[in-house]
Amino acid sequence: MLGVVDGHNSGIGGGNFALIRYADGRVQALDGREMAPAAAYRDMYVRDGKANSDLSQTGALAIGVPGSLAVYDYMLSQGGKFTLKECLLPAADVAEQGFALSHVSNARIKSTQKKLQLFPASAAVYLDAKGEPWPAGHQFIQTDLAKTYRQIAEHGVDYFYRGGFAREVDLWMKANGGIVRYEDFSGYQMLQREPIKSQYRGHTIYGFPPPSSGGVHVAQILNILEQFDVSQLSEADRYHLLAEAMKLAFADRAHFLGDPDFVSVPKGLIDPAYAKQLATTINMKKAATDVQHGLPPNAEIDFFGKHTTHISAADKWGNWVAITTTVNTSFGSKVIIPGTGVVMNNQMDDFSIQPGVPNAFGLVGNEANNIQPGKRPLSSMSPTIVVHQGKPLIALGAAGGPTIITQVVQGLVNMLDLGMSVQQSLATPRVHNQWLPAVTMAEKSLPPPVQTVLEERGHKLYFRPYNGTSMAIKSTASGFEASAEPRIVKQNMAN
Repeated sequence: MLGVVDGHNSGIGGGNFALIRYADGRVQALDGREMAPAAAYRDMYVRDGKANSDLSQTGALAIGVPGSLAVYDYMLSQGGKFTLKECLLPAADVAEQGFALSHVSNARIKSTQKKLQLFPASAAVYLDAKGEPWPAGHQFIQTDLAKTYRQIAEHGVDYFYRGGFAREVDLWMKANGGIVRYEDFSGYQMLQREPIKSQYRGHTIYGFPPPSSGGVHVAQILNILEQFDVSQLSEADRYHLLAEAMKLAFADRAHFLGDPDFVSVPKGLIDPAYAKQLATTINMKKAATDVQHGLPPNAEIDFFGKHTTHISAADKWGNWVAITTTVNTSFGSKVIIPGTGVVMNNQMDDFSIQPGVPNAFGLVGNEANNIQPGKRPLSSMSPTIVVHQGKPLIALGAAGGPTIITQVVQGLVNMLDLGMSVQQSLATPRVHNQWLPAVTMAEKSLPPPVQTVLEERGHKLYFRPYNGTSMAIKSTASGFEASAEPRIVKQNMAN
């Protein structure tokens, strides 16, 4: 359904990570990340010696092989009460009958209008006959998407990966300079990976392993924070500490992280002893200006095994799910494959298209995240489940590129250290530091006295209306407590 009503963020043309904690205590990490096609190569976006990010962000070459549908199909087969068909048909009905376009969707269409105009099938869906965005409130109908959903409902995921949809992608790619082929779709596999397991304040934190950087660096940042009595810090000290810990983790991310089936990602990054060592480098009175990646223990021998939407869910039997899914930037590659209605991702931009060249979110990478055939690009998606005394307590995650990691960390700190409710924990002002660019991003709602202290300590503050969107659910003595991103809810109510 989100692929119908929230297609600028997610859909079956994208990828996802799903973290599941079953009632019997098993925890699974399902990797539906997009995959580079077989014809991909390291310098495929380099022209005249320089990386051309337009090619990695828009059009045929930006598209990776999507994996979301494979994950949903597996999840339903393992623990769903509905079949895939029963999930798809109501969404197909909404796509066919239409719904009132939201102010948020209208704004996203406006912001990408010129790029959507480049692709006739995309323009036909999102723009009117004059090439203008459909207004908020317009009865938005997606006939082709409804047809694709009904075909998948009738024939299963084989229609997507080995049937009509894969053939349509192949034909369009050959006609438009793309390199994704039918064989890339037919060979795609969802992967099961070993969840990352760490401890924080007596709680067990389950996160997603590489090619997500989220689980690694949520654990790493929390390990650093555990060296401090966060609950007793002043507000300014807490935000300073958060920014400095984030900076250290993102420096490591840029150097070490990539697809573990292709590169060696050190397990020592989540070693508490390594975090203790990093914590000693933090000066609580001054922001660090020359941060480099660290050297985690056993970095050469001990490795991990080979725009966005987040969903958190739990039931009374003890099954908990955290899913983060995306087509990457708004409307992904801006490509809808003609006749299908499916928005295709631009997840190839999440590779390091050239060492040191930032992607659409300003993140830089190294050789560990370079492009190779069949490789999965590094992600910040951080679906997280917290278990306390053997019982699931929290499921959370976020949207917003690299801020996903720092949103999850701050949500956990607010709930576990400061005792906030779910709603309070998500509504509290957030900061974000990703090492490069060398700024601390802060929300305008951060109290002015805190802003002053941070600036006095050397933080170059860059203000944004808000840093990403989060969603969380928590188990309490009286039942479940849940909240979607308060900032977006407030904005929608205003509209």
